[in-house]
Amino acid sequence: MNSPFPQQERLTRFALWFVRLALAASFLSAVADRFGLWGAVGTGEVAWGSFPPFVDYTRLLLWFLPEPLVLPFAWTATILEVLLAIGLIIGFQLRYVAFASSLLLLIFALCMTFGTGPEGPLSFSVWTASAAALLLATHPQLQQN
Repeated sequence: MNSPFPQQERLTRFALWFVRLALAASFLSAVADRFGLWGAVGTGEVAWGSFPPFVDYTRLLLWFLPEPLVLPFAWTATILEVLLAIGLIIGFQLRYVAFASSLLLLIFALCMTFGTGPEGPLSFSVWTASAAALLLATHPQLQQN
């Protein structure tokens, strides 16, 4: 896509990279929190500080699931976040990875909304992140990057 405005094209390429890295960093930060890499609960902005509190949070969000499925879903979310972050960073199958990121974040936002109320996903910008990932997945310049 040749734009009559070369600065616009560079800015768009930067914005696509910025979205990719911001989404990846968010996924990896959440995973780091689950394994105590940001510190203990109550330290700064730490939400979980270890995996068991994250499983409890997963139980709260997935209230509709039978108890034996909560732990596998917590691990599935964690593994997906790591894999999607890596895919966003390296650009592997980027359209699919961005779409899967949007879908995972949309599911998270819906579960947060129905499990804890609408304030959480709005304040933590989960809806915004899902929309950004969808925009990334559908952007016409994506195949050029």
